[in-house]
Amino acid sequence: MADKKMKTDDSRRTLGQKRPGASFPVAPPKSELPGDYAGLLADLKNRIAAERLRMTMTANAAMIMLYWDIGQSILERQRNEGWGAKVIDRLSADLRDAFPDMHGLSPRNLKYMRKFAEAWPDRKIVQRAAAQIPWRSNQALLDKLDNQETRLWYAEKTIENGWSRDVLSLQIESCLHERQGKTVNNFSVTLPPADSDMAAQIFKDPYLFDFIGTADPRREREIEQTLVDHIQKFLLELGAGFAFVGRQVPLEVGDQDFFIDLLFYHFKLRCFVVVELKAVAFDPSFIGKVNLYLSAVDDLLRHPDDKPTIGLLLCKGKNRLVAEYALRDLRKPIGVADWETHIVASLPEELRGSLPTIEEIEAELGELVKPKPKKATSKKKGDRK
Repeated sequence: MADKKMKTDDSRRTLGQKRPGASFPVAPPKSELPGDYAGLLADLKNRIAAERLRMTMTANAAMIMLYWDIGQSILERQRNEGWGAKVIDRLSADLRDAFPDMHGLSPRNLKYMRKFAEAWPDRKIVQRAAAQIPWRSNQALLDKLDNQETRLWYAEKTIENGWSRDVLSLQIESCLHERQGKTVNNFSVTLPPADSDMAAQIFKDPYLFDFIGTADPRREREIEQTLVDHIQKFLLELGAGFAFVGRQVPLEVGDQDFFIDLLFYHFKLRCFVVVELKAVAFDPSFIGKVNLYLSAVDDLLRHPDDKPTIGLLLCKGKNRLVAEYALRDLRKPIGVADWETHIVASLPEELRGSLPTIEEIEAELGELVKPKPKKATSKKKGDRK
């Protein structure tokens, strides 16, 4: 009987039972928790995540404004007192001596701060745009763009879409600002004004599929397969808001079989998007099939709360006037754009998600206060510099 009691006590201690002065705390199983525990946990997780993001972005904005102030101070003295590069080197050394635990005060970074202040002379615009994105993204804007208006456009798009520095660099290299909203379309006469404006800005021309390789596909199926194989990069080129639904989606109409090349759903437009791919130049006859697909999706897949389905026809070239005539008087919203494979350099092999994580921003901020490694020295005690 004593042996049985001892085994029971040992079992309880293993499960976290307390003894005077010692215990192994173990969380109770979820089955023993109150019924509203899951709801409370979800609510607290959301609140903590939101507050953590807010604090991180506040810290990032404060750092960017500090950098702008430092750069502005250097810029003013260079203009008024003729400061040269050697003064910046001396300033960097003195600041690092004063703040040994703070990174970001190297001569190179101070020169970036000066360039940053020069590129963004209006402090209010800095607060509204540049201060809302990470410093490394601001460096990319400074390195790749000379025009302030274009720089502001990409800064605002970075805020809107949550681009990482890699994605931002890719969008700049692909001249997104010149391609956005350039499709030939009939949205203004087939969609309500608000939806028409949004759709016109979401679609672009041309679309760049550099990631499919140097080969020039001759068949639509080859293009489709490659795009699906690189779906993350394809979605990145399409833009924010697209969700992939399927490829070669079967459709039966009047005892005939059809297959929708690519089907997406766009969460901002709140509608399905049918993408038809062609490995040849635009032909007006292509429009009829796209129109059929839109009608079928509206009848068979569209939810009552969804907006009308939009079609996007991608071709290897087009005559804009011919495309405009082909779309005139159609009742369904359709856009026509080119696709190309040779405009920009290939995407990075390991392309991270388009949205920089809290950890990435915190790591960047952490560089400001990360202790410097102690330098090894061979000097004996009592030696002087």
